[in-house]
Amino acid sequence: MSQAHAGLDELIATVALLRAPGGCPWDADQTHESLVQYLVEECWELIDAIEAGDRAEMIEELGDVLYQVLFHADIAAHTDGERFDIDDVARHMTAKMVSRHPHVFGDREAETADDVVAFWEDLKADEKPHRTSVLDGVPRGMPALALAQKMLGKAEKAGVTAAAVADASIPAPVAPATERELGRLLFGLVASARAQGLDAERALRGAVRAFEDEVRRAERADAAEDRSEAPGGAAAGG
Repeated sequence: MSQAHAGLDELIATVALLRAPGGCPWDADQTHESLVQYLVEECWELIDAIEAGDRAEMIEELGDVLYQVLFHADIAAHTDGERFDIDDVARHMTAKMVSRHPHVFGDREAETADDVVAFWEDLKADEKPHRTSVLDGVPRGMPALALAQKMLGKAEKAGVTAAAVADASIPAPVAPATERELGRLLFGLVASARAQGLDAERALRGAVRAFEDEVRRAERADAAEDRSEAPGGAAAGG
């Protein structure tokens, strides 16, 4: 074992032993799909530990999340058609981080975090040319509130804001001054919705889907305008 990461090497070996013949029958029976619920739970438990600021809990919950990563990698290493292991995962991530940080590993300059964010989208676009919308790649399985925030942030990069597509008949909400006020306001809305038999999670997901449709419509309109103004396009008589 590597002395630098002996604990990590030991955990990798433990996962392999548990899933090997003669190991744990439950571990051996698991699949990527069957483990999804545990991955989600462990991530939320880690978030709780971070927000609580509990060092011991953070160590434990980080370990649980790490174990899920190693578990999936071991499954893949023994699955026909996948055949990758934790080293493949690590190497891919290293290459990705090097590519995403040309200001560290290349000759691009970035003095502030804002400078980095400014060119990250261009780097992502080069990595994933099949994506046609800024909303592509946003995981729809996120909780509705987190999904709404993610969608709004992505949409701003396309020049679309919630105000631009808002229904004029809906009054603008009062903006709370602090996160505490915001939390109480959101909690009050959920409580009111529940009292009326409404599902706040489903309602917000519906609003997010409607917003997504508007963003994609705006993107298509912009793309069509760009094509018409290009040499040989409709605007040029092509």
